Amino acid sequence: MSGHALDTPFSFTVGARSSTTAARLGRLVTGHGTIDTPVFMPVGTVGTVKAVTFEQVWATGARLILGNTYHLYLRPGHELVERAGGLHRFQGWDGALLTDSAGFQVFSLNELNRITDDGVEFRSHLDGSRHFFSPELSMAIQLALGADIVMAFDQCAPFGADPREVERAVERTTRWLGRCRDVFGGRTARGGWERVLFGIMQGGTDEALRRRSAAEVTAYDLPGYAIGGLSVGEPTAALREMTELAAGLLPDGRPRYLMGVGFPDDILAAVAAGVDMFDCVLPTRMARTGTVLTRDGRLVVKNLEYAEDPAPLDPDCGCPVCARHSRRYIRHLFQSREILGPTLATLHNLHFYQDLMAGIRAAIAGDRYAEHAGTVAGRWAEGERRRLDEVRRRGP
Repeated sequence: MSGHALDTPFSFTVGARSSTTAARLGRLVTGHGTIDTPVFMPVGTVGTVKAVTFEQVWATGARLILGNTYHLYLRPGHELVERAGGLHRFQGWDGALLTDSAGFQVFSLNELNRITDDGVEFRSHLDGSRHFFSPELSMAIQLALGADIVMAFDQCAPFGADPREVERAVERTTRWLGRCRDVFGGRTARGGWERVLFGIMQGGTDEALRRRSAAEVTAYDLPGYAIGGLSVGEPTAALREMTELAAGLLPDGRPRYLMGVGFPDDILAAVAAGVDMFDCVLPTRMARTGTVLTRDGRLVVKNLEYAEDPAPLDPDCGCPVCARHSRRYIRHLFQSREILGPTLATLHNLHFYQDLMAGIRAAIAGDRYAEHAGTVAGRWAEGERRRLDEVRRRGP
């Protein structure tokens, strides 16, 4: 890993564009490096991308990762991280960092929280202790963590929520963004680099509320914006329809971040709609349970059918795992409960996503994105169909 001048101001520029879709190449400049977009951010929830070292993460090509405000607040505590010099230094990551606001986590606790206009009271999932999160506290924690990109505190309504609940979430998200802006401003220089605030659009699958939220959030003229409240259980068609609508409502010259969306075909569709940034726990979470992603869909390497399979996880993958190890070996590691199994699966999945994004960027640069996306998504879908057919054939 290598560092970057810490006095570099944040900026985003749009370069090449697809002539047949809304896909575009961009470049994020941060105090901890330059990131080409569209980009996929590995999730480092509690100060680690699970099962791998940061040298290994860096070697995949990742230059921007995500940290989780809620989890780091509970353990080890943001004050400790700040005393250690911030999250970059505490965890040993030289690249750029984005921290989420804790909004999604505290709202996903369901019966453990109580939402008011002031903020959210919740019980820790670790020990049951009571805590209260407000927009002001979220900003204080994220400033202490020292992220390059800080997310506003928002309310995420679940799919299927009562329309009035979704409307209240939009209203609170707007008011809370104002309070975040009062504390943070749009940009702030602290610790030797500039930190920037991204606003989050909500609205569920309601077109009118999406339009309202976009208008209210973008009125703050922030350095970037996120599309929240999707990938929370809605049908794929609704996810893609709302993503296309939402991306088109956000400013062209600012980065657009679709939160929590991770399946390759959904990413390809979102890039076509003009989205620049993605994150998801999917590649690391699936890897730890023995599922890897290939160009031909998911492969559950723990399955008996791979016990003597000498092929790599993905024959078209050039990652170090596929270059050296076989499916039969990695299955053996999982069957033996060896730590190396989840590590190798995670490394492969992380490489898979960085390769996916590199292919997307190359296709946009060559103005062949629609054809590229169709080919990649079609191959993925065909592989997924074969996998599901085999699952049905085997039965329960």
